[in-house]
Order: sequence, then C-alpha cells, then structure tokens
Amino acid sequence: MLARIDQFLNKITMYRLVASLLLCLVVLTIPLALFHKVPFTLVEFLMSAIPILSISYFTNRLFTWAFDVPTNTESVYISALILILVVTPATSIDSMSYFWFVCWIAALTMASKFLFAIQKKHLFNPVAIASVVTVFTLGQSLSWWVGNLYMAPFVVIAGFLIARKIKRMDLVLSFLLSAVLVTLLFGLLKTGSGSMWTLLMRTLFQSPILFLAAFMLTEPLTTPPTRMMRIIYGSIVGFLFLPNIHLGSVYLTPELALVIGNLFSYLVSPKEKLCLTLQEKRLVAKDTYEFRFSSDKHCPFLPGQYLEFTIGHTSPDDRGNRRYFTVASSPTEKELKLGVKFYPEPSTLKNKLRYLNIGDTVVASQRAGEFVLPKMIDQKIVFIAGGIGVTPFRSMIKHCVDTHEKRDIIHLYSNRTVDDIAYKEVFDEAKETLGIKTHYFVTDPGQVISGPEMHAGFIDEAFIKNEIPDYQDRLFYLSGPHMMVVVFEKILADMHVPKDHIKTDFFPGFA
Repeated sequence: MLARIDQFLNKITMYRLVASLLLCLVVLTIPLALFHKVPFTLVEFLMSAIPILSISYFTNRLFTWAFDVPTNTESVYISALILILVVTPATSIDSMSYFWFVCWIAALTMASKFLFAIQKKHLFNPVAIASVVTVFTLGQSLSWWVGNLYMAPFVVIAGFLIARKIKRMDLVLSFLLSAVLVTLLFGLLKTGSGSMWTLLMRTLFQSPILFLAAFMLTEPLTTPPTRMMRIIYGSIVGFLFLPNIHLGSVYLTPELALVIGNLFSYLVSPKEKLCLTLQEKRLVAKDTYEFRFSSDKHCPFLPGQYLEFTIGHTSPDDRGNRRYFTVASSPTEKELKLGVKFYPEPSTLKNKLRYLNIGDTVVASQRAGEFVLPKMIDQKIVFIAGGIGVTPFRSMIKHCVDTHEKRDIIHLYSNRTVDDIAYKEVFDEAKETLGIKTHYFVTDPGQVISGPEMHAGFIDEAFIKNEIPDYQDRLFYLSGPHMMVVVFEKILADMHVPKDHIKTDFFPGFA
C-alpha cells in the first residue's frame, strides 16, 4: 500500500500536491455548506472565495512585475486556498467591512512574500504574517473554521500525504506532540483529569492543529533544512500553539505561534537566494546535460546538498515552475553545476531548462539536505547510484579529489546502457589520485562491455558480499529512482546491515 502511495507521490511535485489537496478541501466545503455542517451558506462561501482568489492573483501579478521575479502559480493558489479555509465568510453578503477585510488580508498575504523578505527570501508563512498584521491594524483575526469535525479526516489524510512526500514527518509529529502535551497539561491544571479525553478530542478534531500542521507548518521556505532543527522548530510552534498563553494583553494564536517559529527557522537556516546565469551546457551522457551557472553571490553548500530552482516559463504543466536539483559540482569549483537527465515528453520546466540560452538566468534557494559525507574521515563508505542519481556522488568525489581528502569509498554505479554513464572522467581521476574505485553496471543485456570495472547486469547481494567483505562496517549511501532505493534498502536489511548505516537521498529531482 505504501509503495503505491509513494509511486503516486513521485509523479507530482510538492507544490502541485499541496494545491490539489487544498482544492479538494474547498470542494468538500460545498456539500458541507449545503447540509449545514459549517457556519455559513454556500452563497456566503462563494462570496468569500471569489474575492480572495481574485485579489490574491492580481496582487501577486503586480508584485512579481514590480520586483521582476518569476511567478509561481501554485504558490499563489496555495496561499489563496488556505485563506479561503481559515477565513469564515460573512453571514451577510452586504457587509462592506467584511469585504474590505477579505481584500486587505488577501492582498497582504501576497505582498508579504516580497515585503517581509531578506535577500529575496520571505521570512514568514504568508497567511500567518498577514493575519498577525491584520489583527494589529484592523482588529480582525482568522476564525480557522477548517478546524471542523467533518473536515478532520480529510485533513489527516492530506497531512500524511504531504509529510510523506517531503520527508517531514519528524516536523509534523514534533509539533503535534508538543501542542497536545501542553494543551493537556494546562487542561489538567485548570479542570483536573475528568475531562482530559474530551479536551484531547476537541484539540485534535475541532481546532486548527491538524490543518496548521499539514499545510502551513510544512511550508518549505520557512522550515529549517536539518532534522534536529525541524524537531526544535515544530516543538516551539507546538508549545506556543495553546491560546491560553499570553504576553500582557496579547494572546497567542496559531498564526502568531507560527510567525514566532518562522523567526527561529530564519535564524538557523541558510539565508541565500541566488541569481544564476547560464555559462555553458554540455552533453555528459546520453540525453543527460550538465548546466554550468555563475552566481551573483557565494553559495556555501556541502557536497551532496540540493537547491530549489525556479525557472519562469509560460503555461507550466502540472509539475509547475519550481524543482529541486542536487548540486553536481563540488564547493571547490568556481561555478555551480547541475546534471539533468531528459526523458521523452519532459515537463515544461525541464523543457525550458533544456533550451536555456547562454546568459539566461534562473533563481535558486532553499539549500538543504543531509545526504552528505560523514564527519569521520576514516569511516568506510559504499555509494550506490542509479542513473542521474549519481550527481551527489559526483559532488562528493570531486570534493575529495580537489581537497586531497583520502576516504575509503567504493562506488557502485548502475545504468541501462554504456552511453548513459555520466561523469566517468571525474571517477577515473578519483581512482588515479585517491584509489576510489567505481564499478559500472550495465543492465541492458544487448550492450557490449569491456574492462574489469564494467559489469553486465544488476548490482546484487552476491556482488556486494564478494567484492566488499567488510560491508557491515560501512555506511551505504543510496541515490537514484525511488524504487531502486527501496529495493536496496530491502537487500541491505536482508544482509543485516544496521539501519543507521543506510543513508537514502531525498532525491529532490522528483519533488
């Protein structure tokens, strides 16, 4: 079951997944309104949703034009749909004060991405900061009507899909655990233990907690990139989630808790947003190109990390105009490199990338990833790569070569054909200078192969046991298509390799 879910999730980008799930919740609201399960009518709901969508769209277009940055269509709709689900429609469609409130918060939500930003990276969740500012300017706040018993099961499903897609279950669980524990503790102090179960059920299914965790806490631009910092971040927001906590006359709200958490995230996260200019593109394997970019500023990354790229283009398909790519270059190299495999019928983003001209620019941010070399240089390692999943290993091995850092690394690299092998010159140099040996596996039985480092067929348990007798002492790094990674996780588990000796890449090319 989980394998099928992962297969589905790999076919859709994170932004499109979130937008689609939010749209499903909005559509679900229609029958709930018709059967009086929400505190407004269908007409009132539509009279709220339409101006929110319209104002959000046009405000975003205005600011992207003024700031001359690419538009991310999914980001606009995600913020607008969240607003629709947290702002209760007015019970009177003639209420002008409500209309101006809706226009103000929708416009401010979009504007916040540009106004509350440092180095072109926004600091706060747009809906949360817009709500906080609105409280202090208009004295009106979000109602969070989506914290509804009838919506809760669907929000739970959506939250699970999002957290599994972006590998952020640690963040969601740390937030939920912290928020629930603090809520129960305060409830116990105030009312005793008699109503604790009722309080728990109300907190989980009749409050914003699930929706906040699923759709707002997980926003990537305001989330720390490392696991430990994510857990701390989730715990901070969870602790502050309880509305009974206040500072003087200012009571904490879910959106204020999130804004405070965003400040923590900013302090512990990478700050850069890069403008990259294409300098060269070259064919490095069959249908695989290397793109070499210069940057407007220094980007301090670790070998194996990735960046989110925004490539503006008209009429993007269902994968949008943002994509994560692992950096193929080493930090020792002057320019930033990407290795990208182009399959038949590529996405519109990949098509735009493929036909970039020298001098064209793209935007990169969100440096992240813990798929990096261990700090202990004497730790023995095995790299297992499939196809273009070799890019983090190209970065790591090139870094070792350039810094003369000797590590005990064995590299197993699988492709369908000989022509699909990328970066062989880098791996050959590593063999000559550092003794890092790469074994190449070619799975197409019709291929003619030669040389002791070339092997016909698939990487399997027998090869690992024969060629790497000390495999149980090594760290295994797995990078490639999701199903390949899953298969090797099982193979290594059957070989009794400890789970903490297996590192899998959150292969961001599929995110």
